[in-house]
Amino acid sequence: MNTYAKSGVDLELYNKLIKEVKLIVEETKKEEVISEVGSFSALFDFATLGKKYDHPVLVSSADGVGTKLLIAQEVNKHDTIGADLVAMCVNDLLTQGATPLFFLDYFAAGVLSKDVLLPVVQGIVEGCKQAKIALVGGETAEMSGMYSNSHYDLAGFVVGVVDRSKILPSCDLMKAGDYIVGLESSGVHSNGFSLVRHIFEDLDIGYNDSSPWNDQLWGEVLLKPTKIYVDSLLPIVSQVKGIAHITGGGLVDNIPRILPKNLLANININSWKWPDIFLWLAEEGKIEKGEMLKTFNCGIGMILIVDPENIQSVENHFQKRREKVEVIGELNEVYNPSLDRVVFS
Repeated sequence: MNTYAKSGVDLELYNKLIKEVKLIVEETKKEEVISEVGSFSALFDFATLGKKYDHPVLVSSADGVGTKLLIAQEVNKHDTIGADLVAMCVNDLLTQGATPLFFLDYFAAGVLSKDVLLPVVQGIVEGCKQAKIALVGGETAEMSGMYSNSHYDLAGFVVGVVDRSKILPSCDLMKAGDYIVGLESSGVHSNGFSLVRHIFEDLDIGYNDSSPWNDQLWGEVLLKPTKIYVDSLLPIVSQVKGIAHITGGGLVDNIPRILPKNLLANININSWKWPDIFLWLAEEGKIEKGEMLKTFNCGIGMILIVDPENIQSVENHFQKRREKVEVIGELNEVYNPSLDRVVFS
C-alpha cells in the first residue's frame, strides 16, 4: 500500500519538528502579533503603531541568500545562514527609510532534518532579534524529488512602515557636493558567491582549509553573516537623503538606484581599506578592480547620501557606536548623459 511517507514525505517527523520550531520562534514574539505560529496566516495588530505616523505606508521586501547556501551545506554549518536571510530583507527595507515590523520565511528541503532545520530557524530568530522584529510565520516544505536529500533553499519576506513624507530616497533634495558615506560590511555578505565558488573550484581549495591571513577555516570566513544595519541606521535616518544597500551589482549598480538623473557618484577608490577577503579574491581569482566593484561590496555594506551640514552629526553617531564609517566621495553634476553614474577617482 502506498503512503505519503513512501513517497519521501514524513508527516510525523514534520509535525515533531514544527513543534520545536514554534518554541524557538516564540523568542521573537511581540505584543502586536495576535496569532500563533502554525496558523493558516499571521495577524499583526497595527492599530497602536499606526498612530505614530501621519500617513503610514507599508513597505515590503523579499529576498534569499543565493548560492552561499551551497557552502553552508557543504561544510554542514547552518547556524548563521538564517541571519543572512533576515539581513538581506531588512537592509533593503531600510533604503526607503522604513522601520521593519515582521518577518516570514520559506524553507524547502528534499528531506527534513532536525540537525539542519533547527539551526537555520535559530539563525533567523537571531536575525529577527537584531532587527527587533517578530518572526510571525512562514512555510516549511519537504519536497522529495525537487531537492536532493542534503540540499535546501531559503526565502524571506519582511514588512515595515514609513511615513509617506519621509520615504527615501529624497532625490529632490540631493545636490552636487553632498557626501557619499560608506558603512563597513561584515564580509562578503550574501552576493557574488557563484564567482567565489568558481574561484575556489579553480584553485582546488576546500572550505575546510585555513585562510592565509588567520586561523579561520574558509567556511567560517565565507559564512560570516551579513551585517544587519537596523540599529545603526534608524536613529539617524532623518539626517540622510538616500540609502543604498550594496548587494548584487556592487557599488557600480546599486548607488545609481537612489540618485536623480542630474547627479552622479564620484568615489575616491583609495578612501577605504579593502578587507583581506576581497584583496585575496581579486589577486588569487585574477579579477580586475572594475569587476570586483560591480560584483562584491568590497568592504562597504551600505551607502548614505548626507548633506555637508549633517556629516558631523552622522559621523559622531557611528563613532559612539564604534562602527567604522568613511566619507568615500561626493555627488557631482552630470554634464554628459553618456557618462557612467558612478565614477572612481
